[in-house]
Amino acid sequence: MAEQEKPLLIKRYASRRLYNTETSDYVTLEDIAGFIRDGREVQIVDLKSGDDLTRQYLLQIIAEHESRGENVLPVDVLNDLVRSYMVPGGGMMPQFLETSFEMLRDSQAKMMKNMSAMNPMAKIPGFEALQAQQEAFLKAMTGGLANTWAGSSGPEPEKEESSDSGEDLDEIKKQLAELQKKLSKLK
Repeated sequence: MAEQEKPLLIKRYASRRLYNTETSDYVTLEDIAGFIRDGREVQIVDLKSGDDLTRQYLLQIIAEHESRGENVLPVDVLNDLVRSYMVPGGGMMPQFLETSFEMLRDSQAKMMKNMSAMNPMAKIPGFEALQAQQEAFLKAMTGGLANTWAGSSGPEPEKEESSDSGEDLDEIKKQLAELQKKLSKLK
C-alpha cells in the first residue's frame, strides 16, 4: 500500500528513452498514460540534470490523445487555457481548474458512496454493470481517481470482460458530450 502512495519514478535518459525504475524496463508515453489511468501518480525526471519533466510529459500525453481525435477538452476551454498564459501570473485559471477537479472528485466519492452495497438500488438487476460503467466513466474523467471512492479501503471491483464494451464506450462518449455541453453553458 505504501508503494502505491509514492509516485512511480520514471527516468529519462539522454537518448530520450523513458525507464521505469520499479520494473527495470523501458516504457512509452502510452504506458505512462496507462499507469495514470490505473490511479498511479508518476514522476518523470531527467537522469542527467535531475529536472522534473512530469508536467512536460503529461501535457504531451494529453496533446497526443487530442490529436488522435480523443477530444476531451472543448475548443473554448483550450482557448481559455491559452489566454490564461497571456495574463500576468497566470490569472485565475489554475485555481479554477484545481477547484473544479476537486469538486468533481468529491462528487464522485459521494456518488460512489450512494451506489455502495448498502444502497437499496443494488438489488436491481444489472446494477453491478451500471456501477462498473459509471466507475469507468468517472475514472476516465478524473485521471484514474475512481478507485479512491468514498474513502473505501476495499479492493477495486473486478472488471468483467463483455461483448458490450463497444456499447459501454458509446455510452461513456455520450455522457462526456453531455458534460462538455454543460461546461460550455457555464461560460
